[in-house]
Amino acid sequence: MASFIEHSVSSIREKIGDKKVLCALSGGVDSSVAAVLVHKAVGKQLTCIFVDHGLLRKYEGDQVEEVFKNQFDINLIRVNAEDRFLEKLKGVTDPERKRKIIGEEFIRVFEEEAKKIGAVDFLVQGTIYPDVIESGVGDAAVIKSHHNVGGLPDYVDFKEIIEPLRSLFKDEVRKVGIELGIPEDIVMRQPFPGPGLAIRVIGEVTKEKLDLLRDTDYIFREEIKNAGLDKEINQYFTVLTGMRSVGVMGDERTYDYTLALRAVTTTDFMTADWARIPYDILEKISNRIVNEVKHINRIVYDITSKPPATIEWE
Repeated sequence: MASFIEHSVSSIREKIGDKKVLCALSGGVDSSVAAVLVHKAVGKQLTCIFVDHGLLRKYEGDQVEEVFKNQFDINLIRVNAEDRFLEKLKGVTDPERKRKIIGEEFIRVFEEEAKKIGAVDFLVQGTIYPDVIESGVGDAAVIKSHHNVGGLPDYVDFKEIIEPLRSLFKDEVRKVGIELGIPEDIVMRQPFPGPGLAIRVIGEVTKEKLDLLRDTDYIFREEIKNAGLDKEINQYFTVLTGMRSVGVMGDERTYDYTLALRAVTTTDFMTADWARIPYDILEKISNRIVNEVKHINRIVYDITSKPPATIEWE
């Protein structure tokens, strides 16, 4: 990976020259490694824009700001765009439309920020090889559009988009991150989709649903870590299904959401197997969620591998 870094830094310097560059920073593994790699190449010519679209996991926005602004001394602008994204997503239920809307809105936000800081020629994105494959670039069929690739509008107000990790698989991206000195808790963080929690809410996205999902996801991740399974399971998260069902809480009938747990093991994220979480751990997770989070009265566990299913539900 040292040679990849050396080659990338040289290539990025040559391409950017003395121009300004923006980086689309989400705090996920891919955009984090891309940001630090480009920062290593061009230093203060880089401005990272972190769009807090209100679709992040619990406490994630503050953590991103702390790590990159304070620890790495990267020029970071945090944009609070939650209301803007939720307004655009109002009434939208189709997952492809969600992805396209979020991808295009991301670019619009970057264009606006670019105008505020003056001429910016390049935009960095953390696209990796599986994103390219799933977006149907080349001979591969389109499985689902990725906001990093297919969500871009035809016209982008930048000279060029730079994707330094485009040829790497997830495990290779992590190795590059470690080599660059990025903290392990960032580098080994499980994948998180560009459209965020919007594609883990089946159907229309609302603030209420996002808050429910954030709370359930936090409990799930906390219990997996407490059980010592966080290094064994490569990706795990909750999905707020669009299905409601009848339940009983205390002496009262309820008609609330069904929540799905998704957990997989994989080496490259191109194929994946569902994780065999012990029943007692699943029981604890289920009990905590239905007791601590309102409007969830049923928990199901997704036991489908990839293929035939994708890891994400949407």
